[in-house]
Amino acid sequence: MKKIIVMMLIALVGFGMLFAGGQAEAPVETVKLKVWGSQEDQALLKEMVEEFKAANTGKVYEIEFGVVGEPDAKSRYLEDPEAAADVFAFANDQLKDLVGAGALYELSGIYKENAMKDNGEGSIGSATLNGKLYAFPMTADNGYFLYYDKSVIDAESLKTLDGILAAAQKAGKKVFMDVSNGWYIASFFLGGGGTLGIDANGKQVTDFNNANGVAVGEAIKAFAAHPAFLTGDDAVLTGGMGTVIAAGVSGTWNAKAMKEKLGANYAASKLPTFTLAGKQVQMSSFAGYKLVGVNKLTKYPVDALSLAAWLTNEQNQLKRFQVRGLGPSNTNVAKSPDVLAAPELAALAQQSAYAVSQNDVLGNYWAPAEAFGALMEAKDYSKSIKDQLDAMVAQIVQ
Repeated sequence: MKKIIVMMLIALVGFGMLFAGGQAEAPVETVKLKVWGSQEDQALLKEMVEEFKAANTGKVYEIEFGVVGEPDAKSRYLEDPEAAADVFAFANDQLKDLVGAGALYELSGIYKENAMKDNGEGSIGSATLNGKLYAFPMTADNGYFLYYDKSVIDAESLKTLDGILAAAQKAGKKVFMDVSNGWYIASFFLGGGGTLGIDANGKQVTDFNNANGVAVGEAIKAFAAHPAFLTGDDAVLTGGMGTVIAAGVSGTWNAKAMKEKLGANYAASKLPTFTLAGKQVQMSSFAGYKLVGVNKLTKYPVDALSLAAWLTNEQNQLKRFQVRGLGPSNTNVAKSPDVLAAPELAALAQQSAYAVSQNDVLGNYWAPAEAFGALMEAKDYSKSIKDQLDAMVAQIVQ
């Protein structure tokens, strides 16, 4: 009898082991996600994703990467929403159009709670529409300021655009600004008191062609006509700073290159004042943020939300600053000594007092503003500034 009982116990134990073994061998879920990011962010993104996989071993993650920068995210998404990335970074001025297209998964629960707790008020506001949070803040540095060579531009000259131009010209150097870019040229119009908003019908409205706007246009014309003025893309700025260029308007993404070119003469400041109808007026700027959103069409919403939250968490915002010099939206990282000691982020903080949110800038604004700037750069005065601004505004508000 004892032998029978022992045999039964052995059989039961063996069955239990087989059952447990069968459970352990159950297939692990495979999750396939696509992530978009800028070319400059690819290496960093891959590193962050590998760390995400290591921290989430309960599933197998197959993650594909696509090179789509923040400025192009909206247009690429709208080309083919179903083929778009599950998780992608974009500039906050694209939020309205993306939400309008049904592109973004609304954040709720713990994702919303943590995002609101960990990030600054401005960045949360930039990701919010009609009281709903649609993205995770990633950076709070999508703005611009002035880089300068302090061996050429002294503290007094730095105060005004006229002073900077004069100091550069005296040294045989240039002052750089991409005036044919609607993002930068707005600094004159907004600084001069112009407005850019959205009416009750959801259309873009602006007064950039009123009497004050015409005076601003004349100031832009004078700037672009100055012998020390230079325009172009980022490659022109980073390539010429310290040799051909003494000062230039740009953002934090060029900080590393600026430091390398200028060395001990590296410096950054808020934008200067400019002469408007005989008076000095502070140049404004756009206060922009970079956000990470989740495609509403994703097959794996929980996993996509978890990955987006991971890519924008405190640890990875600190890493973005350390590796790429990008300014954090995370409040803890923003208060860290290294961030506070960075001249470019200090300059951005100075400029933020004169910055305007991009949330009310729609797609219609960009091309007409750039076209006007291009005419100024080309010194095309075949039409009056008033006529050119009337044409620009007519296209913006259509």
